[in-house]
Amino acid sequence: MIFDTHAHYDDEAFAEDREELLSGLKANGVENVVNISASIRSVENTLELMRQYPFIYGAIGVHPSETEELSESRMAWLEEVSQEPKIVAIGEIGLDYHWDEPDKEVQKYWFVRQLKLARKVKLPVVIHSRDAAKDTLDIMKAEKAEEIGGVIHCFSYGVQMAREYLNMGFYLGIGGVVTFTNAKKLKEVVTYMPMDRLVLETDCPYLSPVPNRGKRNSSLNLPYVVKAVSELKGISQEEVIAITSENARSLYRISIASQGPASVR
Repeated sequence: MIFDTHAHYDDEAFAEDREELLSGLKANGVENVVNISASIRSVENTLELMRQYPFIYGAIGVHPSETEELSESRMAWLEEVSQEPKIVAIGEIGLDYHWDEPDKEVQKYWFVRQLKLARKVKLPVVIHSRDAAKDTLDIMKAEKAEEIGGVIHCFSYGVQMAREYLNMGFYLGIGGVVTFTNAKKLKEVVTYMPMDRLVLETDCPYLSPVPNRGKRNSSLNLPYVVKAVSELKGISQEEVIAITSENARSLYRISIASQGPASVR
């Protein structure tokens, strides 16, 4: 069964058919999903989703593009809700320099604060890094993020940067982009990296794989990603699913027996 390590099912794109879609995932081979927060509002939505659906877990954090809404009181609230049993990570957090705002220094400040929160509450991190390779890595090394652990979501850099994160013990999130014909750099990364560091993700409703590129994404599209990884690694699709699902449980410290957070927390 497939494990989708990064989804945004609280997004408005799912407003009309969310319940129908989520209720049908298991019958279509998707066993677990981690719903990832991007703002304070989406943290609240994520909490609701994971309470409603037994197979959905949650990550709480504020995306770099939304960091201007953060404050110390809101950080205190995030710390409080991080104690809920099905919260398995702090994220998505990081840096995004694709747009001019928020200011880079604002993003950096709250990235560090959220890394420190993850360390304090003993949860892995889900890292977003877009057009900010050097600053992201520099901050993570300065904060000794290898002691925290986590995943580089929607990995978009080259083999050299992949090596840095793999050496730090991080997982790399691989999604629909690996199916794109122009994704040469990512295909090289997938070929290079060990399977025990690879996890599957959708980032839905974004980044649908070929042949559905440009359409709303969902966990139902992950078999296309599985096929692409299978071809690049020269192993069966069944092996890709089995290995990446085990990796996902290890990343998020979810025990197989209970399908809940393991006692390591």
